[in-house]
Amino acid sequence: MRPDDWHLTEDLDEFLAHTDAFLRSRPTLHNTPLTTIEKLRRRAAEAPDAGPTVFGRLESGGEVRAVFYRLASSGRVTLTPLSPEEADTLAARLAGPGPTPSGVIADHDTATAFAQAWQRHTGSVPVRDWWGRLHRLGTLTPPEPRPEGRGRIAAEADQEQVIRWCAEFAADVGEAPALDAAAWAGTRFADKRFTFWETPDGTPVSMAGSTPMLAGMIRVDPVYTPAHLRGRGYAGAVTVQVSRAALEAGATDVVLFTNPVNRTSNALYRRIGYVPVTDFMGYDLSRAAPEAGRPRSRPRSPGATRPVRGGR
Repeated sequence: MRPDDWHLTEDLDEFLAHTDAFLRSRPTLHNTPLTTIEKLRRRAAEAPDAGPTVFGRLESGGEVRAVFYRLASSGRVTLTPLSPEEADTLAARLAGPGPTPSGVIADHDTATAFAQAWQRHTGSVPVRDWWGRLHRLGTLTPPEPRPEGRGRIAAEADQEQVIRWCAEFAADVGEAPALDAAAWAGTRFADKRFTFWETPDGTPVSMAGSTPMLAGMIRVDPVYTPAHLRGRGYAGAVTVQVSRAALEAGATDVVLFTNPVNRTSNALYRRIGYVPVTDFMGYDLSRAAPEAGRPRSRPRSPGATRPVRGGR
């Protein structure tokens, strides 16, 4: 296998012509590429002069084995699962002439193999800066006791609150905090459907978003409860509401990401019926090697560099 076995393009239509069936063949593992590429496809139709994204596919015997994309906005490379050899050939290809990736995100084994290969080919020292756990819904099991109230789909009149809570969520998980109405359309939240959990008097106390369905997959993202309202079962109630709506809409794969170190949220989602699939990792490829005797900087919170999140 050689670096030239990777076919690179900035033409999204060309890329999808070869890879659409592959991406849809594993909707749980490919949930982030599916939603991100669909968003890029829609935006390309609306704003054809948007910054270029580099797409790549690995083919063997006429069959697509893996894909990647590098967003112009972040410079990060997102990968589908690769073997260590495949990761090495891609690192060698991307270490050549052209823009240098600022980071990588993939399942644990793939991201780690690529980071190690990147260090071999470039001499840089990758630093892990994100860790997330992918879950897939098994049997939906509403937790007991159920808090008083009901779920309600957010309406246009709720937009200000949705934006405010998404901004608070982003700040909580370490994402860019500059999120307001003016920037809303360009954020990762803008294409989602939001649902509130309300108390009997109609006060929203928790919120969950969900992505449009692609290849039978819907991702629950984000889930947010303001800090002073946590611990009352609201997050579980709104997650059940959104998950049930996804199943009723015909989804075959309902997924979400969590922060693996947050034992409370991980336990909650397991009680609801979400089953861990695999861990994902992000590595910063742009940092210089630490000086002798000095520790590396602490990895940022999950959510700092990636378009998909678990919640509270």
